[in-house]
Amino acid sequence: MYEINSYVVLKLPLIEHGLRKGDGGVVVYVHQEGKAYEVEFLAADLQTIAVVTVEAEQVWRPSDDETPQSPAV
Repeated sequence: MYEINSYVVLKLPLIEHGLRKGDGGVVVYVHQEGKAYEVEFLAADLQTIAVVTVEAEQVWRPSDDETPQSPAV
């Protein structure tokens, strides 16, 4: 389970929200003890792209030595 303020990365694109596989965001709310998360996805200029509810299986948390893809501005 991820906690609020955890950085997570999409495993698949969410085209309807303008998000690609590999885009990263921050958990802002935890639903049903970690079954789903509200995630805020940010552009490189820190402007919000979307706030989306995702299932736990749709995101992963990179380790400290992994560099996730940065979204386009």
